[in-house]
Amino acid sequence: MDPSLALLYGWIIRTREELFAYTASLPPAIYTREHPDFAYGSIRNIQAHVANCYLSWIGRSGLELEPSQMAFEAPSVPDAGAMRARFAEVDRVVMRACREFGHPDEHFELVRPGRDRLQVTQRWLVLHPVTHEFHHKGQLLALGRVLGYPLVPGEDTDLVLP
Repeated sequence: MDPSLALLYGWIIRTREELFAYTASLPPAIYTREHPDFAYGSIRNIQAHVANCYLSWIGRSGLELEPSQMAFEAPSVPDAGAMRARFAEVDRVVMRACREFGHPDEHFELVRPGRDRLQVTQRWLVLHPVTHEFHHKGQLLALGRVLGYPLVPGEDTDLVLP
């Protein structure tokens, strides 16, 4: 695949580390506290959803890895450190795709049982969860603010500089 995608994903990893520093600073009860007005309910659950999105789209759909190797349940992750370890597996899967996807812009039909068939590319399989992650990062930070733990003023969780 185009090596720029692996470079871009490296920026995503570095950007995510800034978010992990924030989540690691939270009391464990705040990290896992459910709030009914937020999708996925807790900061931990939002991060688990993001990780599972990467694993599903890239691991299962793109690399055809076994589903049992991919998804995990949010309650199995007790804290931000354990979530960081789960994302290390996500990173391995994404970087493997960056190495192995040989036809990044060739369309193929993605068949998902019980859902519509999609015309996608390997590049799209990588970029879709990236944009999804940034969408949910905003939700995660908003939930932290609602729970009384806003990001420190002046800190920025946008994409890191190259």
